[in-house]
Order: sequence, then C-alpha cells, then structure tokens
Amino acid sequence: MFALFEDAGKFLAGRVMSEAESSMQIELDSGKRVKVKSANVLLKFDKPSPAELMADGQRLAQEIDLDLAWEFAPEGEFGFADLARDYFDAKASIGHQAGALFRLFEAPHYFRRMGKGQFKKAPADIVKAALLGIERKKQIAAQIEDWATELAAGRCPAPIAEQIYRILFRPDKNGPEYKALVEAARRSQKAPLDLLKEAGAITSPYQFHWKRFLFEHFPKGTGFPALSAPAIKDELPLAPVRAFSIDDSATTEIDDALSVQGLGTGTVVFGVHIAAPGLAIQPDSPVDKVARDRFSTVYMPGWKLTMLPDEVVQAYTLIEGRDCPAVSIYLTMDEATLEITARETKLERVSIAANLRHDKLDKIITDATLTGAEPATYDFAPELAFAYRLARDLKAKREVVRGKPETFNRPDYNFRLEGNGDHEPDGSEQVSIGVRQRGAALDLIVAEAMILANSSWGAYLADCGVPGIYRSQASLAPGIKVRMGTKPAPHAGMGVAQYTWATSPLRRYVDLVNQWQIIACARHGRTAALVAPFKPKDAQLFSIISGFDAAYSAYNGFQSGIERYWTLRYLQQQGITELTATVMKEGLVRADDLPLVFRALGCDSLPRHSHVKVRITGLDELTLDVHASLVERLDTVEQTDEATDAEEDEEPSGVLTLAIDVNAEDAAGAPSEPAPPGAP
Repeated sequence: MFALFEDAGKFLAGRVMSEAESSMQIELDSGKRVKVKSANVLLKFDKPSPAELMADGQRLAQEIDLDLAWEFAPEGEFGFADLARDYFDAKASIGHQAGALFRLFEAPHYFRRMGKGQFKKAPADIVKAALLGIERKKQIAAQIEDWATELAAGRCPAPIAEQIYRILFRPDKNGPEYKALVEAARRSQKAPLDLLKEAGAITSPYQFHWKRFLFEHFPKGTGFPALSAPAIKDELPLAPVRAFSIDDSATTEIDDALSVQGLGTGTVVFGVHIAAPGLAIQPDSPVDKVARDRFSTVYMPGWKLTMLPDEVVQAYTLIEGRDCPAVSIYLTMDEATLEITARETKLERVSIAANLRHDKLDKIITDATLTGAEPATYDFAPELAFAYRLARDLKAKREVVRGKPETFNRPDYNFRLEGNGDHEPDGSEQVSIGVRQRGAALDLIVAEAMILANSSWGAYLADCGVPGIYRSQASLAPGIKVRMGTKPAPHAGMGVAQYTWATSPLRRYVDLVNQWQIIACARHGRTAALVAPFKPKDAQLFSIISGFDAAYSAYNGFQSGIERYWTLRYLQQQGITELTATVMKEGLVRADDLPLVFRALGCDSLPRHSHVKVRITGLDELTLDVHASLVERLDTVEQTDEATDAEEDEEPSGVLTLAIDVNAEDAAGAPSEPAPPGAP
C-alpha cells in the first residue's frame, strides 16, 4: 500500500512500511524512511506507483480552471475528493483526487485551507482583490524585466534615472527599480555605477556627489523660507574699543573679533567679541527652527550652504565700519607676566574697525614682524604683537597640561575654483590647490583666543549653575575620542579644564545654544539657572547634541569627499601621473603636496613613514578611488611623533560606499576654532 502525505507544505508519496494508531513509517522512492503522523496522510492507494501518482496529479491539477472550480465548489467546507468528483467525474480516480488536492492547495486566494484536506471557498470580493493583486505582480515583474533589459542594453528608463540616489543609497529592496538595476547588473556583469553611467543616468560625477548629498541631507532643497532678522531689543552700551577680525577673504559669517586695551600701562585688557544673534533670535522662533534644522554651515570648495539666510547673517555679522551687537569676554592680565587676574562677560555694541584677511596678510604679518625682528608697517601692529605673544604663552601652557607639544606636521590646503564666480559649481571649473602651513601666526592668534574664550565661558556657565554643551576628551590615548555632553569635563586634546563651542553662533547651532545660556548668565548672574532657556537635565539639550553630532559628521564627511573629488580633478587637469608620498599602513600612502590618501600597489610591505614615488594608473571620479603603484623608494624611514602615527591610522576619507547589494573632531590638540582655511 502507498500513501500521499503533507510535510511542511510539500506533498510526498511513498510505500507504507508499517502503521500504528497515530503514525506510519513510509519509505520514499529515494529509499529514505520517514515517520509520518496519521493526521498528515491524505490518500492511501494501491496503484499507481507514488511517482506516477505525483506526476499524474500535477498534470491534472493544471487542467483545473480555478474560476470554474470556485463556481462548482460547495458553499460550506468540503474535501478535495468532493471537488474532484464534482469537477471531473463522480468516480474520480486517485489521480483526479490528487490533482484536485494540489490545485486547491496552491490557490489560497480562491480556497481557504480549513484542516486535513478540507477547504472553503473564499468570498467573491476577496477573490477579486487577490486576482487584481496577482495581475499587478505580473505587470511589475514584466516591468522589471523590461527595465533590466533596457539597462543592460545601455539605456536608462526614466523612473530609474529619477530615483538613482534612492536606489543606490537608501534602497527599497522590494521596489521594482531596485530589482531591475540588480538584475541588469547581474546580467551584464557590471557594477551598478558603471551600468548607470553607460546608460546615461550619470553624466557628471560632480553633480552625482552633490545631488547625492542633497538627497540625503536636504531633500526639500537648500532654499530658506522668507525670514527677516529679528531686531535686538536691548539698549546695549557702546564698548570703548576698536576691534578687528581675522578671517579668509571669502568669509561672510564673521563671528569673532579681538581688541587690546592698556598696552604700556602694565595692565592689559584682552577682549574677545562674538557676534550676538542670540540677543535677537529666540528658541523655537522661525529663525531658530531653520538653524536647528541645518545645525551648521556646510563648507565645500567654491560654495557653501549657510546655517542661516544671508539677510539674517548680515544683520549680526561683525562687518567693519559698524557698531555690532556682541557678547564679549574681557580678560584682564598683567602685561609682563600675562597672568589673568579677572574675567568679565558683557553684552554690548562693539565698533569693528577692520576685517583683516589672513590670505592677504599671511606673508606680511609674520613671526618676525610680530616679535620685532622685522619692522611692522601694518594696522594694529601693537595689538597683534601682544595677541601673538599671548597666543604663544597660552599654547605653551596648554601643552604642559597636554603632556606633549602640539605639532603641525602637515599643511592646510585651500581650494580655489576658477570659472564659477559667485555661482554654484558644476564640476567643470579649473581648480587650484594652495598650501598654507598650519599654525601660521594669524591662525595661532585666532585659535588661541577662541580656545581661551570657550574654556573661560565653559567655567562661567558652570559657576552660574547653568548647563551648556561641552566637548571633552578623557585622554590622548589612542581610541579616546572627543565627546559632547552637558557637564564640564577636561579636554585632553586642548589641554583645558573644560571646553565649549560658543564662538561661532552664525555657523554652528551648538554655539548659538551656548550663547543663549551665556547671555542668561550675563544678565542674571547666580540666578541665571532660573531663567536660562535650557535647564539642568533638559532633554532638549541631549536632542540637540545628538542631532548636531550626526549633521556635523555628515557635513564634514561630504566636505572631505568633495575635496577629494577636486583633488582628482586637479591631477587630471595638471596631467600629473607621479607623486611623492609617505607610507602609512597596509599599502596606504599620503601624498606629500596634496590632500590625498590612497592605496599604492607595492607599498604594503614597506615600513611606515618610508618616502616613495608612486605612479597614478587610474582615477575614478564616481567612486573617488585612486589606483597607483610603487615606482621607487626615495629614502629611509622618517621619524614622526605619536600623534602623527595615530592620525595616520585613518582610512582614505570620502571614498564612495553604496547601499545597493552588489557590492570628527580635529586631530588631538589641533585648535579647531576658525573655519577651515579657505572656506567661504
């Protein structure tokens, strides 16, 4: 005797070897013996053979018209043998019964399974909806096939071209566009990016990187709603100082300025003056919501996306020739020893006498002119000389706390695009890359002044019992990163007891938040905690930290990537095929004269810090990959400090990673306050 049974949704048949009250032992054609519950046995028969029954049943099942079977079927529960007798013949054979079973089982949209071999007709409306769904799936499958065929043939269907960023980076893996691209890539044996490029969906690598960034972080566009700058209602006193700022020529968001009073008297008052949008913009106001939505200005060569609309920025920026509202901190110090004897924060108007531009003055205002080794024939020479002396003293004291000196082994690189003017770049511009050594005199003045202000205001908030957003680093040990929190803690990289970001409120949202808290302290002193916008353990502060950290990391990642793109463009435009570089690890090298880290064949076995010449064998502007190989080793190992070693453990930044299935903080101790040199 033979039996047909169900096992995990499959039908099998075989010879009954033994039978108990609740189970059977059945031998399959393969020779395998299985124990089957009697409840799962649906048919017992003497002939035909199990294999013949299965084949005959599958053939007969396909002859059953489901619409007709549904019409024939009883309204209540029925067995598959009942349907076989109604549909085929009153004396339906075992083969007919098996065919009815198979057909009923594979059509749950027509017949619901009710138990052992039992079924029930689905309601007419359910059947209709199911059939429509099946038809839609067929149409989608046909559409996927058509799109995949077009892509493989070098043509990109419009629906895929319109969604390439979503498909590549945030795919709906059940979407037909995604499935069509994966299928086309499989058929053509090409990477998705290559396939899309050949099909004409990607015509400009620059636009690809730019639009991808906008898709991920500015899906509603980069425009601002119609907003006007709120007026400052405070009657602010005019400070008795002539302040000056130091920025790049393209900087429009001038956040900070400096002043020096009392030179030659033995007691000097050093002032740091910060633009004061916090005096006008209120939390949860329309302008605040715009700033919080962006969190930071986004910098890139030749362009930027500001955190605030330009008309708002211009209302508060510290532009020369104006008396500008400012949050100022004055540090009184002994002129000879530079010991700070008093700190005072004021809300006031400050006369901005000049906006100095370091890209025009770096070769004029130098260490020699600032220290008196050479004559100084520029404006604010005495003030700048004192500020430079103070900056070097502050840096030396921080280095004592850090436990080792700060080093600036590599230059900053400035990108200039020729041909875009004041317009958004399109990728066709001629790029020039300038070198500017980190730690230049004017940089040092600004950086140390901002570190001094930020650490002083961090202590000020703590003394008043007002929470702020702090940055801290437990130590300089490898792997210890900078963290953001609401309580003061040491920053080992900076070498200060506490550190906030409060000196760039026009460019970073956390600085604006801290400025609101500082303003409350300046107005209310020890009772500021009662009226400050953010109270201790305020959940909003943690939300702001989380949102800012994510946005700031993403913006920095994009800036690194787009600078890498322009570096590759520079290599092409200049026809550069060979570079000198320094070996890092695992075949990575760092170009000596360009901001570029890449892998070079033949360098993985060389010691770290070996100096080499490499040949560029290929560039990919879409993936931002550089293909290179070793030409020769130029010298022996160079000696560098531990900080450089730790920094060099980084992989190349900006290289493209796809989501499709085919396959932070500045360096420890490097002052991070001014915007990146050359940034607009």
